[in-house]
Amino acid sequence: MSDESEAEAADESEASEETEQSGLQEGDFVELSYSAFTVDSEELVDTTSEEVAEEEGVEVEDQDFSPRTIALGEEHIFGAVEDDIVGKEVGDSGTVVVEQAFGEYDEDEVRTISAEKIPEDERYPGAHVDVEGEHGHVETIIGGRARVDFNHPLAGEDVEYDYEIIDQIEDRVEKAKGMLQMYFDADLEMDIETDEVEEEVEGEDGETETETVEKETLYIEQSQQLQFNQQWMMGKQQILNQLIDMLDIDRVIVQETIDGQPAGMGGMMGGMGGMGGGEDLGEVEEALEDADVDADEIVDELEAEGDEE
Repeated sequence: MSDESEAEAADESEASEETEQSGLQEGDFVELSYSAFTVDSEELVDTTSEEVAEEEGVEVEDQDFSPRTIALGEEHIFGAVEDDIVGKEVGDSGTVVVEQAFGEYDEDEVRTISAEKIPEDERYPGAHVDVEGEHGHVETIIGGRARVDFNHPLAGEDVEYDYEIIDQIEDRVEKAKGMLQMYFDADLEMDIETDEVEEEVEGEDGETETETVEKETLYIEQSQQLQFNQQWMMGKQQILNQLIDMLDIDRVIVQETIDGQPAGMGGMMGGMGGMGGGEDLGEVEEALEDADVDADEIVDELEAEGDEE
């Protein structure tokens, strides 16, 4: 092959690669609206449309139907849907059928158990129950025995997704908000800042040294509602580590604000009220010095009060 032919082939190859990589790719954050129904029974599975939910008789009060933010390739939605999105552009839409989205239906997962394992107020056909860590629904109860189906309620069903790509998210704070909203259904205040942090490192001579390094930090203001969210307490470590990797930051700091009396004031005043005869005045003096107060003057007054007593 001549040099000219090789050059042409290389250009065609590069052009082909650029074509293949056009549009949205794995790792991109996208804002997505969608509705998903089972193919056979046309049962609503999930939706970001309040109107669709109302039409299907779903209680919409206190529910968030805003578009979802997902990261392509991270299995935030079914893989078949993600695959269909890759290569498309903002504004595009599509329809995807996910075959047996919740797994195959397994007859062996329909089992007869003692009715005593089910709470008394849940011993009726159709009840959703948790038995020894498994979730299922009661088919029948005869005497002291219950027939329970431990398959996913939609096992064996194909699910059709109709979606529209609303936007591509570029801002890292918005990416973080979208992901945490998806996992925990909480609207959190957050920001990314560059901090100077002192770290201990091992020097060339093998001794420990302290040096100042810059770290990009995602600060998250933890709401009181989220503080007691069991899903947050159990899963935040894994999800925040995932955010660190995906946003290319160094660390996450979760902050908690408690509204009310400024921290420390109640303890300090209570301690002063309990003093007698100049007791523990050295500790008070040290604390007041840290607060940039004229400690000598206040300590003298306290000693005088002690003498009077």
